[in-house]
Amino acid sequence: MTPGTVFLDRDGVLNRKAPEGDYVTTPGEVEVLPGAPEALARLNAAGARVVVVTNQRGVARGRMTLSDLDAVNARLAALLAPSRWDALYSCPHEGGACDCRKPGTGLFEQARAADPAIDFADAAMVGDSPSDMQAGRALGLRTVLVGGGRGGGELADAVVPDLAAAVDRLVRG
Repeated sequence: MTPGTVFLDRDGVLNRKAPEGDYVTTPGEVEVLPGAPEALARLNAAGARVVVVTNQRGVARGRMTLSDLDAVNARLAALLAPSRWDALYSCPHEGGACDCRKPGTGLFEQARAADPAIDFADAAMVGDSPSDMQAGRALGLRTVLVGGGRGGGELADAVVPDLAAAVDRLVRG
């Protein structure tokens, strides 16, 4: 059964992740991963609330501004259309500076504060890193790890190759 809310990481799930230590800092660098628009559309059609939760430390490191981040997110949304997310929350902080940076749960709490209908007991986290899985576990979410190349499989309920496979898993139960 499809969860009521599906939290998605951004980089590595919806769009191609920049090389390690680098960041997607301009709209021109956004490259949607194969199958992501269709997978997102399937979540939309299934009635799931889709919330993107993304760490964006490039802002804290001076590699991009909040306006740059907004422009990147707008470009990604345009490339994914007509599929859509319902909300997007970003942590622009350096590690250890806040409670919103995953594996902290602040981004998820912000989402629930903005939309009290979000029920963590009926939600899932789809991400590509151990911190995504740790955040999901901390809140009791179903966890699906995309790729698995960075570790975290032991924290995930399922490890799949991409977002399309994650959606298959979530929609089918």
